[in-house]
Amino acid sequence: MSSLVDDARSLENFLSHHRRVVVLTGAGISASSGIPTYRDAGGHWRASAPIKHQEFLTDPARRRRYWARSVAGWPAVRDARPNLGHFALARLERAQRIELLITQNVDRLHQRAGSRRVIDLHGRLDRVRCLDCGTLRSRNSVQRLLDPTDLATMGHPRDTLPDGDASISAVQVDQLHVPGCAHCGGILMPDVVFFGGTVPRERVAACKEAVLHSDALLAVGTSLQVYSGFRFCRLAAELDKPLAIINPGTTRADSLARLKLSSDCGPLLSRVADRLDPC
Repeated sequence: MSSLVDDARSLENFLSHHRRVVVLTGAGISASSGIPTYRDAGGHWRASAPIKHQEFLTDPARRRRYWARSVAGWPAVRDARPNLGHFALARLERAQRIELLITQNVDRLHQRAGSRRVIDLHGRLDRVRCLDCGTLRSRNSVQRLLDPTDLATMGHPRDTLPDGDASISAVQVDQLHVPGCAHCGGILMPDVVFFGGTVPRERVAACKEAVLHSDALLAVGTSLQVYSGFRFCRLAAELDKPLAIINPGTTRADSLARLKLSSDCGPLLSRVADRLDPC
């Protein structure tokens, strides 16, 4: 296994030779902020698969289950803080080493760390949208509507997944009444793309455009099992753009990568940022 020093040297060399880099991040970069990843090192689900888009739309019982578990899990995501990896990427952006940061995460930790050129590929958990009238409101305001029975104290934050889903009992689920939109009574949904949903075309187009004009792609903390992120690795390969991956386990794009590093992404990125952005 390579050491942190060796991996830092390799990554610094990669970034020095490719000045216009697009970065793609996944749940692994937020793990040390206290938000567990969906999958283990082998790419397998750590818990049950997350709710699917169509289930949320068509099944009121599944929708209530989602919101009840989200009431318990949202505080862990809300209160999470950026870690070394988030701050290092923000520093590399300020040093003009990163053209665009595409994140598959919905926790907004990159923005809180200072990154500005960010596309939230799968949306953002801190906002809720009415599926009927399109009204947006903050997740915190919806939390107050959803939580008359203090469900938030009953979850297990250590079990909270990246989408804010926490483990609670069926009895606790049954206690929850899910309100409709205050404007039209429509269905409220987090402003995120659930599994099986479709990422907005304009968002995908902006990401593809960035990869097209980049020198290389760097994937950080993602198994790339979901096509919405993997497609950019495949695009980079088709365009003959180098792909580097920082991930301790297997990824779907390993065969496409010219550089694969297994060190913890936080300390690794921080070490490289110290070298490339000493200010």
